[in-house]
Amino acid sequence: MHTLFPAHNIYFVELPLLIVLISLVYSATRFDEWGPILREAFRWGLRLAAFLVAIGIALYVLHRIT
Repeated sequence: MHTLFPAHNIYFVELPLLIVLISLVYSATRFDEWGPILREAFRWGLRLAAFLVAIGIALYVLHRIT
């Protein structure tokens, strides 16, 4: 039996943390105060997550087609 969760545990555990950290560091290089850093990090994190979800969906569709 094929189980999805144990085989892809790294995506559910470490990927959200990486998205948060990358967006915070990227935003901190552009701004000096915490308010703008957190606002930009939130927006940038959403864009990054949406991009990764879109790539995941595209790969899933390609996998199902072939």
